[in-house]
Amino acid sequence: MANILTKNQKRRFRIRKVVKGAATRPRLSVFRSNSDIYAQLIDDTKGLTLASASSRDKDIKAQKGTKSEISKLVGGAIARKASELGINAIVFDRGGKLYHGRIKALAEGAREGGLQF
Repeated sequence: MANILTKNQKRRFRIRKVVKGAATRPRLSVFRSNSDIYAQLIDDTKGLTLASASSRDKDIKAQKGTKSEISKLVGGAIARKASELGINAIVFDRGGKLYHGRIKALAEGAREGGLQF
């Protein structure tokens, strides 16, 4: 009984076996809670977080809209921060969530911001 994993955890572990971030192509990790969404650019070789954005940031929190619209804004914010660091290519880690809804909106916002994945 000690090794009971949820479907989400199994998907997350299966994805993380394959998806690795490097300095030239960091991993865009997404965490979605019921109310907020968080995105981080991670260099897995050094174990560093290069940039982060979330729906709790002041400029994004001031915006009104649905959760999907806010997620798209978070994607655009992480894309801006990545371009400031000179990063234009990433690998996408959806964190075990299905590529649908808010996760998809964040990815589309990041693509519109200039990130390639």
